[in-house]
Formats: sequence, C-alpha cells, structure tokens
Amino acid sequence: MNRARFRHLFRLCLELIALLGLYAIGCQLATWLHWPLPGGVVGLGLLLVAFASGWLKPATLQLGAGLLMAEMLLFFIPALMSLLDYGALLRSDGWRILLVIGSSTLLVMLATALTVEAVCRWRARHEP
Repeated sequence: MNRARFRHLFRLCLELIALLGLYAIGCQLATWLHWPLPGGVVGLGLLLVAFASGWLKPATLQLGAGLLMAEMLLFFIPALMSLLDYGALLRSDGWRILLVIGSSTLLVMLATALTVEAVCRWRARHEP
C-alpha cells in the first residue's frame, strides 16, 4: 500500500472515530443528565457547538462524514425490511403514516435551515 493511500485511510479512520466519539459523549450526557433526547441528537448538538465556536472546522471531518452520507441507505435497510411484516397496517393507515413522515421531515428540514441561518448570521456579526 502506498504512503498516500495509507494516509487517506488513516485520516478516514480518525474522522470516523471522532464522529463516533461525539455520538458516545452525547449518549452519556443524555443518560447522566436524564435528558429526554436521544444521544445522537445531543452529539450533533456538541458537533454544532464545536463548529460554531471554531474549535473544529467542518473540513476536518469531511472525509468521514462523506463516507457515512454515501452509505446512509445501509442504515435504513433494516427499518425498511421490517415494514414487510406490517402490510395490513400500511394498507389501513399508510396514508397517515406517510403524512406524519412527510410533515416531520419538512419540520426537521425547516428547523435545520433556520438554525444554520441563525448561526451564519451570528458568526457574521461576531467576526472581526
């Protein structure tokens, strides 16, 4: 294996370990503080704080995040396969389930967009 390839693989592993570490810290915080939030959400909050404060640059985790985003479908296949067991439920209440999924997806996208916009405006005001 050549040196550049080894360096690339090493960086990828470090970035994935960092992302996993933020997730684990978020899970521990949520458990210790008895927050009604999933640990992944707390971990994403920690990542947002690290980015907004300048402790961490988004480009630092770009390789690992890109890999996770590219393989995101693999994380959802088990959930999709379990839907096959609930065909009767989907036939009777499928439209309600799709309505909830669609509206919650739109709300998450809206909340994300508003948060990113607020952070960008805040940084623009506070940068020299």
